[in-house]
Amino acid sequence: MNKASIREVAKAAGVSISTVSRAFTRPELVSDKTRAKVLQTADQLDFNISRSATALKSGQSYRVALLMNEEITSWFNTQVFAGINAVMHEAGYDISLFEHIDTAQSRQDFFTNLPVRRNVDAVFVASFAIDSHETEQLRRIHVPIIGINTPDTAGFDASVSIDDEEGMSAATQHLINLGHRHIVYTCSKPAESIDSSIDARERGFIRACRSAEQSRQLDWQVLAVPRGRDFADSALAALLGLAQFPDAICCQMDMMAIPLVLKLAHYGHRTPQDYSIVGFDDSPYADTIGLTTIRQNPQGMGRTAAQKALQLINGEPAAGKSPAALHEIVRPELILRGTDAVYRD
Repeated sequence: MNKASIREVAKAAGVSISTVSRAFTRPELVSDKTRAKVLQTADQLDFNISRSATALKSGQSYRVALLMNEEITSWFNTQVFAGINAVMHEAGYDISLFEHIDTAQSRQDFFTNLPVRRNVDAVFVASFAIDSHETEQLRRIHVPIIGINTPDTAGFDASVSIDDEEGMSAATQHLINLGHRHIVYTCSKPAESIDSSIDARERGFIRACRSAEQSRQLDWQVLAVPRGRDFADSALAALLGLAQFPDAICCQMDMMAIPLVLKLAHYGHRTPQDYSIVGFDDSPYADTIGLTTIRQNPQGMGRTAAQKALQLINGEPAAGKSPAALHEIVRPELILRGTDAVYRD
């Protein structure tokens, strides 16, 4: 049995051919009732609109790219993808994933080859900075670049980010206000070839400590361990190797804080009785173990980024808004749970 043509679907649904096309490719231009009727008819007739034909007609590929410096399986990237997909899928777009774009060479390869292929309508970049020279060719072919939790807005047409530095500064200040005086920040060492947003958190910790030590006695330090799958175990070893165990710990991320809470207990260090600890992200299991942390919403940022991308692709009025509207900063939120307490000698 041959599949139905778009003309046959239009006739059976009692609408025009252009309405059938819009129901698949530009659903926002069709009423919910009409689109439901078209989709039902198309399903009954075993019809699928040709993506290639639509692309040739519109000049769009109906595909976007998501670049990340880690695997898609990381909590942050999974949530960002879910947010982008929730918006872009409804608009008829597919998402191509590019993992481990974490070296100068991998970025150069991507930004050199993509403009030649002309096979995406927008590029999302999650958590790392880009070089304006790398994106010059994309601008020439009018492909917008949208950043998600990037260190800065340079080179991006739009962005949405949490203030990582301010978030960690707030977490550190909270511990200081609880009376803690011996505070350690555990983190992975920055990558040499990429500027990542997460590195700003160390600056927030240092800023809060330097500000506080002007009016009180404070002993603080940064424990930076090698990047990689064993970074939490490396942080554990570094903490246990200190001459004096700290009374408070700020962690670069929950993925470091949660293992530390569990493993330090095996060495006689219990929270919050013996020390306070604060994470960053409010990722899965943070609530389960009662971790005090800084909350961010990567899925929400993904949705916002996707909405900005559609506005830029379609040339809607929002694309001409002020830089403040195109580049949003999300305020971090301190979530108080059970791993922090007032310090007592």
